[in-house]
Amino acid sequence: MKKEWNWQHTQYGCYIGYVTQAIIVNLPALLFVTFRTRYGVTLTQLSFLVVLLFAVQIAVDMLSAPIVDKVGYRSYTLAGFVSSVLGLILMSVLPLVMADTYAALLISLTVASVGSGMMEVVISPINESLPRPEKSAGAMSLLHSFYCWGVVAVTLLSTLYFSLFGTENWVYLPLLWALVPFAGLLMFIKAPLYPLVKEGKAMPMLQLLKSPVFWALFLFMICAGASEQAMSQWASLFAETGLGVSKAMGDLMGPCAFALCMGTARVVFGPYIKWPVHKALIFCAVMCIGCYLLVILSPWPVMSLAGCALCGFSVGVMWPGTFSLAAQHLPLGGTAMYALLAMGGDIGCSMGPAAVGAVTDQLMQSEQAMQALGQSGDAVMKMGFLLALLFPLCMALGVALFAKRLKKA
Repeated sequence: MKKEWNWQHTQYGCYIGYVTQAIIVNLPALLFVTFRTRYGVTLTQLSFLVVLLFAVQIAVDMLSAPIVDKVGYRSYTLAGFVSSVLGLILMSVLPLVMADTYAALLISLTVASVGSGMMEVVISPINESLPRPEKSAGAMSLLHSFYCWGVVAVTLLSTLYFSLFGTENWVYLPLLWALVPFAGLLMFIKAPLYPLVKEGKAMPMLQLLKSPVFWALFLFMICAGASEQAMSQWASLFAETGLGVSKAMGDLMGPCAFALCMGTARVVFGPYIKWPVHKALIFCAVMCIGCYLLVILSPWPVMSLAGCALCGFSVGVMWPGTFSLAAQHLPLGGTAMYALLAMGGDIGCSMGPAAVGAVTDQLMQSEQAMQALGQSGDAVMKMGFLLALLFPLCMALGVALFAKRLKKA
């Protein structure tokens, strides 16, 4: 007898959705050094790739809520997977047919980012709506942990690919990764979907925008995205310049270790560490500050790299934790709330890496700055991380004030 599709199949599809996002967001970062050495792409141009990726996702977030309500979750999710598949295929094909490799990257990354942004809006509410036998506090964190496992898989398998076929054949790698969103596309054709909020009960957009609680959560999402991506996007390059290791080792010691620690945090918080969400967020933000300081101040490159990895653990709860706060305090927020919060996170994801890249690029172009920093590439990058330190600091102070205000109310 053929087994019927149930909510667990939907959950598996959601997991694939987050792995797909990990591929689209992190695969370009793994190719930064290749783009720079083979095609002469500058750090500012690399920073713009990151900004473009998240800017497109921000635009998608802004437009998503009314479209999702009109076409439905299934159609929108399927379209997101299709766009993701197409974007990754174009990343493989366009560099072979276009003379301007950077333009090819811009076009393909834009298409892929549209798909990633579409899924970012719908996957979390779909997962939240599933009729689990028991509502688990860690369900949202577990879902988001698959983004981390996706990063680990992308890093390890891409590194294996480069070791077997060489970085000169990088253009074929995105084609292989396109199989993942294709699997998600097939899964969501039949997987059952469930309503998040009863029809007509969702909070109107205008009411949501008038809520001080919403704007506090929006700020937390900006800080969460910036704290995470400022370190994650530059971890590989930092490892290579700071320790003088190969690209393969830099990828393993940088973004892979970061993602492994981040995924661990998302698995253990909720099921095993049963703290109130706001306390977990404050603890993680303070820990993140400590990790950034370790990276910046440590005279030993190995300790700085350890700070990079531990930073992954510290930011792990920030994004899903803020979503959980939103579900607690704005239970009728509906699609609009998740779309706008995702937009806040994407704003942070673009601000963080762009700030680090801009500061690093400017200092590298200044002879006086380079002399003052001992002509050290990792010392220059640390100055960029010093600016990014402001994001977890704002997160810690903001959540503390948020909890205090709610307690008084």
